[in-house]
Amino acid sequence: MSMPEHTFDLVVVGSGIAGQAAATAAAESGLEVVLLEKTDELGGSSAMSGGWFAFTGTQEQAAEGIEDSAELFLKDMLEVGEHLNDRSLLEAYLANQEDTYRWLKAHGVVFREVEISSGQSARRSHNSVIKEVLGTLHQAFTTVGGQTRLNHRAVRLVRDASGRVSGVVADTPDGQALFSGRGGVVLATGGFSRGTDLLKIFAPEQLAAIPYGGKGNTGDGLKMAWRLGAGMADMSFVSGTYGSHPETGEEFHELLTSYYMGAIIVNKHGQRFVDESQSYKTLGRVVLDQPDGLGFQIFDAKVRAKSHRGIPLKDIDMLEDIGHVFKADTLQELAELAGIEPASLLETVERYNAVAAGEQADQVGRTSLCNGVGDLLPIDQAPFYAYPAKSLMTTTYCGITINTHGQVLDVDGEVIDGLYAIGEVTGGFHGAAYITGTSLGKGAVFGRITAQHAVTDVATSVRA
Repeated sequence: MSMPEHTFDLVVVGSGIAGQAAATAAAESGLEVVLLEKTDELGGSSAMSGGWFAFTGTQEQAAEGIEDSAELFLKDMLEVGEHLNDRSLLEAYLANQEDTYRWLKAHGVVFREVEISSGQSARRSHNSVIKEVLGTLHQAFTTVGGQTRLNHRAVRLVRDASGRVSGVVADTPDGQALFSGRGGVVLATGGFSRGTDLLKIFAPEQLAAIPYGGKGNTGDGLKMAWRLGAGMADMSFVSGTYGSHPETGEEFHELLTSYYMGAIIVNKHGQRFVDESQSYKTLGRVVLDQPDGLGFQIFDAKVRAKSHRGIPLKDIDMLEDIGHVFKADTLQELAELAGIEPASLLETVERYNAVAAGEQADQVGRTSLCNGVGDLLPIDQAPFYAYPAKSLMTTTYCGITINTHGQVLDVDGEVIDGLYAIGEVTGGFHGAAYITGTSLGKGAVFGRITAQHAVTDVATSVRA
């Protein structure tokens, strides 16, 4: 008995920002599009994220007099990626990011504030209410006739007689079905932060991090493309993100980066072990080597005053409300409360304060608050605070090799016709580490690039 077949112009697999942007842009350009989502709700890991998009040359930056440029953005991405990124992908991002920013704004997306964060040397993280962004794009998709199928897990890519990828088989509530795409298939299936089997192969040490990310993020798309001979990139750089309480739940995005605001990070012996101004992915790798995989963020009243309620990465108020932050009038008392060696913590803070005052060089080489920006602040104003945090396995940032159109490349660098991959299922973009906002950013940017390529492809095949 043959399985039912549904034919569209484009089949998009996965409904995070990458899949949603591709589906919406393609449908708005006149294609018949179906969006397949494995779970029972839309949004994937994007919906669990902090909502930051990295853009440069924006109205929000101009309004605040922020000095930034595409050249500086490229330099940051290459330096943080240790020049192991595929430069052509970064250049494609920069060539298209302003259009994508305007496209999002045209769909009613509001950026609440612009901040500096991991890997940036200028303020270019634009914060959105990400669930509203995804909802708005999905509404636009549905309005122009886009179709959505929840509880549809893609399991196998299908090729036609010429070898072109022409569709995907999905497990549906009614059994298996084939979804064919005249313009091909777009994999936007996310990473494998919950794919224990893949983590065991590529990053066994990361099994010690707290599992997080979209419930469906088990590496399905990566395996389907791998089966067809797709290349892989950045697989050796998988790392959790440092800054989440050991009891972090899935209800909201609990990640604090007080170290970019002036905090230091110590282990339970009260000792610093890393330059805190580095990318939080780098910190996420290093903290795994500490006792219990734990790093305490230590800060004073000055940093506490920088909390921004409701803004991910900076919301100390909420973390204090839920009882995840220790607070005391003295460092001695703080250490006792948090379970840190008191004498050692006092000595560490004293030494750090001497560094902040310019009296000595820092033992771990820290010279700034975040990636070369911001002067070190002494930790000297009571009350004092400690936030215990571990590495959170949010995202894997590696995977299928693609070209600048989002087309999948095989192990020899040849295009696998009819197959696209975008977002976190892809590798090559970030290299060794990640800059805040470039994940949602590349999802949206490459989603639109891919949609445009598919539109041209369908038009060409119709004429042929």
